[in-house]
Amino acid sequence: MASALGMHERLHDTMTRLVHRGLGVEDYWRAMSAALDAAVPSEGSCLMTMDPATMLPTAEFVENGMPADAISRLVEIELREPDYTKWVDMARLGQTAASLSGVTVGDLDLSRRHREVRRPEGYADELRVVLSSSTGTWGALTVFRELDRPYFTAAEVRLVTSLTGLISDGLRRSLLLDDARADRDDAGILVLNPDDEIDMVNLAAQQWVDELGTGTRAGTKLPLVIRAVARQARAVGNHQTTGPARARVRTRTGRWVIVRGSLMGETSVAVLLEAARPAELAPLLADAYGLTRQERRVTELVARGLPTRQIANELRMSTYTVQDHLKSIFAKTGTGSRGDLVARLFFDQRATAL
Repeated sequence: MASALGMHERLHDTMTRLVHRGLGVEDYWRAMSAALDAAVPSEGSCLMTMDPATMLPTAEFVENGMPADAISRLVEIELREPDYTKWVDMARLGQTAASLSGVTVGDLDLSRRHREVRRPEGYADELRVVLSSSTGTWGALTVFRELDRPYFTAAEVRLVTSLTGLISDGLRRSLLLDDARADRDDAGILVLNPDDEIDMVNLAAQQWVDELGTGTRAGTKLPLVIRAVARQARAVGNHQTTGPARARVRTRTGRWVIVRGSLMGETSVAVLLEAARPAELAPLLADAYGLTRQERRVTELVARGLPTRQIANELRMSTYTVQDHLKSIFAKTGTGSRGDLVARLFFDQRATAL
C-alpha cells in the first residue's frame, strides 16, 4: 500500500513538472503518456484537441492507433449516434474519466464503436479522460489495451481521475501559452465531395491545410478539424443536429484559424478557413491566465479597441469598476497597459505569467 502511494505521489509530481515545462502539444502528450504508462500500462494512446466552444475535434496525436478509414466511422458515431462514454455525455455529466469495461460491466460489445470498429481492429478496453477547464473542454485523452490484455481496474480509473485536473491544465497551457498569432488576411475555401475528397481548393486554403497538417495517422489526407467540421455541416444541413459547424484551432506554426462548414446541395460541403481575430480569441486566451468572467468580457472589449467609457456602457458598470478590472487583468497577465495586454494575448510575446 505504501509503495503504491509513493508511486502515485511521484506520478503527481512528474505531471506537475510537465505542466510547467512549456511544451508544445505533441511533446506534452508524449511526455505525459510516458509518465502515465508507468502507473497505468496501455498499448496505445490518443490525444484529441477540441474547440472548447463546440467540442468538435480539431487535431489528434496517436500512438498505435487505428487506420484513417476506421477513425472516420468513430468520429461519425461520436458526433451523431448513441454510445457509451461519448465525450459530450461525459463532459455534460462532469465525468472526467471512465473505462469502457466499467460502464458496460465487462460487456464491451454493448458499445457500438467497440463492436463495429475497435474489436475488429484488435482492441479491447479503453480508458477515456475528458480534459476540461471552467470555460469548456479543450481535449480528450484515450489510452487503450489490446484484446489479450486485462481490463482497466477501478483503482486505475480512480488514479487517472485524480490526475485529470493536472493533465487538463497542461494541455490548456500547451495550446494557449505558445505564441498565438493571427496575422493572415486571406481566406481559404475548399469544397469537399460526399467522400470528403477535395473537389475545389484555392491557394489560401491549401496553405492553411499544409500549416494545420494531417497528423501522425497513416493514410490521412485532410486535417481532422476539416473532416469534423464537414461532418457537422452535413448533420446540421440535414436537420440531424443544431450545433454550429465551426471550430477554432491552433496551427503548427502558432497561428489560430477558424474553420467553418456549410452544406452545398445534399452532400457536398464548402469549408472556409480564415485567421482568427483578437476579439474571437479573447475568451480562449484569457482562460490561460485564470481571468474571471467579467475580466474576460473586459478583455474582449479591449481587444475590439473600445475605450473605458464604452466598455462601461457595454457592461453596465461604472468606469471605476472597469479600471479595477483592468488593474486585476494587468496583474494576472504581467502587463502594464492595454497595448501590452493585446501584445501579450494575441501576438508575438510568449506568455509566462503562469
